[in-house]
Amino acid sequence: MKLLVDTNLFLEVILRQERMEEARAVLSAYDRHELLVSDFTVHSIGVLLFREGMHDAFERFISDTLLEAGMFTVSLSPKDMEAVSGVARRFKLDFDDAYQYVVAQKHDLTIVSFDRDFDRTELGRKTPGKILET
Repeated sequence: MKLLVDTNLFLEVILRQERMEEARAVLSAYDRHELLVSDFTVHSIGVLLFREGMHDAFERFISDTLLEAGMFTVSLSPKDMEAVSGVARRFKLDFDDAYQYVVAQKHDLTIVSFDRDFDRTELGRKTPGKILET
């Protein structure tokens, strides 16, 4: 299965939050699934970690995720941004969720996320638990 890993899974691990182990298990499933990450996720994590002075954590994130695990980055073109705005209005999503939705739609990906906002969209989402069951 081709999965778009939402930002919140990475943050669970990086920030050692409550669902860290579940998120880590999904991020380790690259032998069973094709895992992809949006450029928006990479940039968002960079902004957050740099704001906290956690430059080393960002470097580890890039090394572990993109270089060692071979996770691919996908992005949207400026032309795709109109779709982001339309999706945000249609499903009442924030910019970040609308961006992820359009990336998933454009590249035929399944969204894996803890974020329930995707549940009100046509694509929906798979929770990490559901991914681990398959």
